[in-house]
Amino acid sequence: MHVSEPDPTPITRSYEAVLNSIEADLRDGKIKVGDQLPGERALALKHGISRASVRDAIRVLDVMGVVRTGVGSGPQSGAVVIANPRAGLAATLRLHMATSHFPVADIVQTRIMMETWAAVEAAGKPRTASQEATLHQLFEAMAAPGLDREEFHVLDAAFHVLLSSLAGNAVVTAMMESLRLAIQSYVSEAIDSEAKWDSMVPSLRTQHGEILAAVLANDGVRAAKELKNHIEWFHAQTHPLQ
Repeated sequence: MHVSEPDPTPITRSYEAVLNSIEADLRDGKIKVGDQLPGERALALKHGISRASVRDAIRVLDVMGVVRTGVGSGPQSGAVVIANPRAGLAATLRLHMATSHFPVADIVQTRIMMETWAAVEAAGKPRTASQEATLHQLFEAMAAPGLDREEFHVLDAAFHVLLSSLAGNAVVTAMMESLRLAIQSYVSEAIDSEAKWDSMVPSLRTQHGEILAAVLANDGVRAAKELKNHIEWFHAQTHPLQ
């Protein structure tokens, strides 16, 4: 009779004690955004680990977008708590996409789910004049003659993230920013010629115009439909969905 081996017990790394402690302090309000973390020596003594392990923990927090590190002295030196979730999320998504663990098709479908939901939610919420002005500016900038595709991708990302942010959900906004950053390089690499890009631009501009018109009319259902069609069409040109 075959007896399955139990799963090996995960190895606890020394720096995880620092991560767990900082997480608890953030949750309890003992540490807030803008606060400076204790120095390496203090954290090492507190947790009974080496300063090298403390540095490992700080590097992890830096990559995750939880702290910003600086040199010198003063309130901005050392590790200062920030809130930049898209940095860590985008880096993680890119790496897992590179290993093919997260297929591009799945990332695209996730975008569709979030953006269409956000469009419907945003339709029933008020917008500021500044938000509407920014949407118009981004749309008009994407229509500028001679705009290269890298500049277009940056403007396009800002347009979609702003649309999603109108739903008022901070998690969806952070995820949208991360997804756009994660797939931008893959999309750019897939468009392998200027001729191909030039053939796509007129359709992209028309699609963005339809999305903007639906949003400004507070028609969430139509905006969601236009967003879905746009995302599926664009990625069919670059990474065909399987």
